Amino acid sequence: MSNSDPKTRERPGPWPPVPESSAMPPSSWAKRTGFRPKFSGETNASDSGQVVAPSLPPPPPQPKAREPDAAQPDLEAGRARAVNGERESEKVLPTLPQTDKDRTVKKRRDSDGPPKSSGQNGQAQGGPTDQASRRPVRSEEVVDVLPPIVDDDDFVGRHAHMKYELRDSPGLVPIGLYGFQHYISMLGSLILIPLVIVPAMGGTYEDTANVVSTVLFVSGVTTLLHTSFGSRLPLIQGPSFVFLAPVLAIINSPEFQGLNGNKFKHIMKELQGAIIIASAFQAILGYSGLMSVLVRLINPVVVSPTIAAVGLSFFSYGFPLVGTCLEIGSVQILLVIIFSLYLRKVSVFGHRVFLIYAVPLGLAITWAAAFLLTEAGVYNYKGCDANVPASNIISDNCRKHVSRMKHCRVDTSQALKSSPWFRFPYPLQWGTPVFHWKMALVMCMVSIISSVDSIGSYHASSLLVASRPPTPGVLSRGIGLEGLSSVLAGLWGTGTGSTTLTENVHTIAVTKMGSRRAVVFGACFLIALSLVGKVGGFIASIPEVMVAALLCFMWAMLTALGLSNLRYSEAGSSRNIIIVGLSLFFSLSIPAYFQQYGISPNTNFSVPSYFQPYTVASHGPFRSKYGGLNYVLNTLLSLHMVIAFLVAVILDNTVPGSRQERGVYVWSEPDAARREPAVTKDYELPFRVGRVFRWVKWVGL
Repeated sequence: MSNSDPKTRERPGPWPPVPESSAMPPSSWAKRTGFRPKFSGETNASDSGQVVAPSLPPPPPQPKAREPDAAQPDLEAGRARAVNGERESEKVLPTLPQTDKDRTVKKRRDSDGPPKSSGQNGQAQGGPTDQASRRPVRSEEVVDVLPPIVDDDDFVGRHAHMKYELRDSPGLVPIGLYGFQHYISMLGSLILIPLVIVPAMGGTYEDTANVVSTVLFVSGVTTLLHTSFGSRLPLIQGPSFVFLAPVLAIINSPEFQGLNGNKFKHIMKELQGAIIIASAFQAILGYSGLMSVLVRLINPVVVSPTIAAVGLSFFSYGFPLVGTCLEIGSVQILLVIIFSLYLRKVSVFGHRVFLIYAVPLGLAITWAAAFLLTEAGVYNYKGCDANVPASNIISDNCRKHVSRMKHCRVDTSQALKSSPWFRFPYPLQWGTPVFHWKMALVMCMVSIISSVDSIGSYHASSLLVASRPPTPGVLSRGIGLEGLSSVLAGLWGTGTGSTTLTENVHTIAVTKMGSRRAVVFGACFLIALSLVGKVGGFIASIPEVMVAALLCFMWAMLTALGLSNLRYSEAGSSRNIIIVGLSLFFSLSIPAYFQQYGISPNTNFSVPSYFQPYTVASHGPFRSKYGGLNYVLNTLLSLHMVIAFLVAVILDNTVPGSRQERGVYVWSEPDAARREPAVTKDYELPFRVGRVFRWVKWVGL
């Protein structure tokens, strides 16, 4: 059927027309078409043009049978492995090559059919499939990413390697099991931050238990909100490591050093005020549509060093604290490494148990071993008491073993015994928040960094579980709701904001579970668990050295996840190598200058050595007559992630480079997304809420 509309009319092909012929070798085909592939290492970067509305396709040719050597899926890399030394992206299509202007979105036959094949950065591709296999079989096998002939009507199931996709509902029992598994595999990201910041604020074990319960409650509530009214992707919300460094900098501010009574509640109220203001700023950034504009500046070359710098910034905290009890901390690290690497392919009942549960398994085994050593009296020394402060110990023998008594024993915490069985976290439980503009400005910058982190997570997770990447409006809606979620975190008093956890993408790829309902079920379970006070007390009783050992692994994983975003760009490009290298180097070097400025070898600090980098506000190089301005500049420029973000975003957006080389993120065009039922079902708001706000074009489909 012809189409007279000039806007939707099929564009003419190249002139003069190329005669149809059989498939040519890659070298001959490339010479005739002028095609110049740009591949670097493992990167399969495609031109990241905007996804546009579909046009009428030509009559489809008959699909050819698949070759027996089909590519096997590489789930952790998010693409198919090469077969017989040939990269999937280098397979030659015998059809006429498409220009950039001819690339359009192919319309799906129905909303429940398999999604179309997608390129490495979300670019639409076509491919054949048999009529009988309209719904791809969920197995470890996956069809070719680029088949021999492109078919405009048929398409390839891109998510065949996923057990459950975004809108799948496998049943009540599987949903419960997979939801529980999803949260247990991310246990470290949810509980470790309160175990670090509460003792730093002078809180007791009971305070730690209460904050842990509050974090679990707020994480469950915000995850429900995000999966329902945010991006609607199966992403767990919680206290991100992005907030840890600025929170420690505020905790170690000069005005809090002389506090004695109620130091924990006083600092917590200051943190609540800063988080609430910064979260309101993030919500305005999202719901006003400004994020749709700023997202043009944020690409993989920016996201990668920014998130990597978050993990690298805590090197002074990790192993120095593990060294206080090497026989426990080093064993913990080794166990997690063995489970996550050497035993990662071992399956039990079809599940990679050791890879999925590496952190909780390592914690459980090490904790049990430390308990046996404690009960056996290994850390008992004659005439020494672990509960006596180190300053009051007179015996030289006891002073020599004081570190082992305090850090290796597992019976020093009374949090489990003193915790109630039932406790309901309520807002303003620590008191009325206190607002100071200088701390709020620091947190506002951190909220921008957390938004950058979330943008990378949205894009990567959508390629795994959704039919298309979200539109810029859906992205803005997700960032706006994250701001509102952080407001709730500030009101309840978790000590940090609430944002999308970076580890979501790794968990989805490993567990092959992308069902939104499973994450919702897990969030409900987490809320119920937070009401049991003994759960918070049990988590708060984890020895400090084990917390540090787990954090060493978590921060290393965070660094790797950040750098993995480079797979959407040309990682071998000299432009990108220099930008990422400069961003990472200056993210370590410039904060080191600020942290070491004005410190003499004889300087006495009232904080442990691993917290000294966060005392920069008291001795930084900015010393003008405006104390608040000095505080903001000294603190922000001492944060590794801020320097990495500023260097990367300036260089990536000023140094010339093609869209393919930069790996510019592809977001679905709203008009094209609204015409595809599958995309609409993936991202539209439930209960027909989207119809009420349909006029708000910048925060929806």
